[in-house]
Amino acid sequence: MSNHSPQQILRDTFGYASFRGAQQAIVEHVANGGDALVLMPTGGGKSLCYQIPALLRGGVGIVVSPLIALMQDQVDALKQLGVSAAFLNSSLDAAAAREVSQQLLRGELKLLYVAPERLMTESFLNLLERLEQDNRIALFAIDEAHCVSQWGHDFRPEYRALTVLHERFPNVPRIALTATADAPTRREIIERLTLEHAEQFVSSFDRPNIRYRITLKDNARKQLQSFLETEHADDAGIVYCLSRKKVEETAAWLKEQGWDALPYHAGLDAAVRNQNQRRFLREEGVIMVATVAFGMGIDKPNVRFVAHLDLPKSMEGYYQETGRAGRDGLPANAWMAYGLGDVVSMRQMLLSGDAPEERKRVELQKLDALLGFCESTECRHQTVLRYFGEEHPGDCGQCDNCLSPVDTWDATQAAQMALSCVYRTGQRFGVAHLIDVLLGKTTPKIEQFDHQQLSTFGIGKELAQTQWSSVYRQLTAAGFINVDMEAYGGLKLTEAARPVLKGQQEVWLRRDAEPAKRTSSKAERGSRLREAFAGVNEDPLWQALKAKRMELAREQGVPPYVIFHDSTLLEILNRKPQTLNEMGQISGVGQSKLAKYGDAFLQVVEDIENSIET
Repeated sequence: MSNHSPQQILRDTFGYASFRGAQQAIVEHVANGGDALVLMPTGGGKSLCYQIPALLRGGVGIVVSPLIALMQDQVDALKQLGVSAAFLNSSLDAAAAREVSQQLLRGELKLLYVAPERLMTESFLNLLERLEQDNRIALFAIDEAHCVSQWGHDFRPEYRALTVLHERFPNVPRIALTATADAPTRREIIERLTLEHAEQFVSSFDRPNIRYRITLKDNARKQLQSFLETEHADDAGIVYCLSRKKVEETAAWLKEQGWDALPYHAGLDAAVRNQNQRRFLREEGVIMVATVAFGMGIDKPNVRFVAHLDLPKSMEGYYQETGRAGRDGLPANAWMAYGLGDVVSMRQMLLSGDAPEERKRVELQKLDALLGFCESTECRHQTVLRYFGEEHPGDCGQCDNCLSPVDTWDATQAAQMALSCVYRTGQRFGVAHLIDVLLGKTTPKIEQFDHQQLSTFGIGKELAQTQWSSVYRQLTAAGFINVDMEAYGGLKLTEAARPVLKGQQEVWLRRDAEPAKRTSSKAERGSRLREAFAGVNEDPLWQALKAKRMELAREQGVPPYVIFHDSTLLEILNRKPQTLNEMGQISGVGQSKLAKYGDAFLQVVEDIENSIET
């Protein structure tokens, strides 16, 4: 074990004054040899949870990651901090890979990032066994652990084989990390990776710096253009589309409108894809238009917005995609335009796939949960967190529903009918069957279960099928109903449904409105962003600090954020340090970066202040 404390390494190496949330407890648990499962939102500081224990323990930390394109940047960032790190994946030629293996055997590395396919080769496992004989493996970190789950949205079959780490190296602590996992996914991670005895650390999934906004489609391109012009004129961001064709058309259209936009999808030539991703990571103000093939684990901290022109497949997908915005903790926007056509397209896509019927049912229920979120009248942050089994203390005061409450209708009677139908049919049927009962439709399935004899049969004819669908989705989003993912998507009542059924509680639901009624005024939109960056973009010191960062980044061939995050530059701007000691107090400036860049940035501050005085 190192003689340093976790706090010393946090301050001296990484430049942070204190741990956030559960970080310290996780670091100490793993550093002392314990296994851990860490569920922490994007931007919550997951990497520190394995990097610091690796520096505290003897030997090398082996980080399993599916993100080949980003390993280089992660390693570059560690080297900037004075940490010896390397990666092993298919992007290296044989000679380079041999050199990394030799560095590993010579004990010259503290962290090694490795793709799961490379880890599972017998030659690499044998190399690890040689290290383990001398107690030279500090830990195994399994990043993006949800990839092991068939219910997860980024399933990677090769992750299933990672149980070998527990079988062949039982004395090496393992830490599995993910930014999103619902209950079935969490259970599968534990089972597949043999983590039954691991300590679980579940952080709040709230991203308070992200403003969620959803609007009905009404010429989506023009809506996107208005959103960008009003709030993100010079910002980096991601625009997600469902199809490759739409990605290319949208990127081309944005370019015609004068935006620095690039396409990204799995069908592009690998060299073009890599070049576009590199530009997005290493330049300022680039907009990436992409399918979900882009983005898992994107490290760029100053993505100021994520826009969806099509619905994602699930709440997990939406949460993870929007979570790529604002990783630096500064304000960011998550904007989505959706319409009925999206719902139809996504349902057709899910139903026409090759997945087993059980899987399709689960996917459709996840899509319904997302639609319930879109249609909900409640605080967006509350609804997102409820989906992940977490309560939010109150309205966020900054999402679209909190800022511009939507039209609602007294749906108490409809809710009682809907909930009663769930109860009367035995709490094991899906939405389609329940709506058939309410509308009095006689189908073979309804006859099979004798449901035309129920008191709820045919009592809901005053509402159309689409209205009942919306009622059920909103009741699910509001927490009156749970979807039993493991029982083929059957609906079950929660305790919250009892007072509604007893007539003790009213239920008000969103009324479908014209798109114009859904949008908030330009005057209020993005006000937090403008407050956070008020006057900053015009400030000569801000421009000079960014220019110096870009100059240093280009010299070294790394992304600008590897030098310093925007949040660090903002602190330099606001505090205007005059000495190296003062610079060392800035968050994100550790000893290595202070030695490398302290004088250069102090000179920038001095030069600008002198120019203002003269």
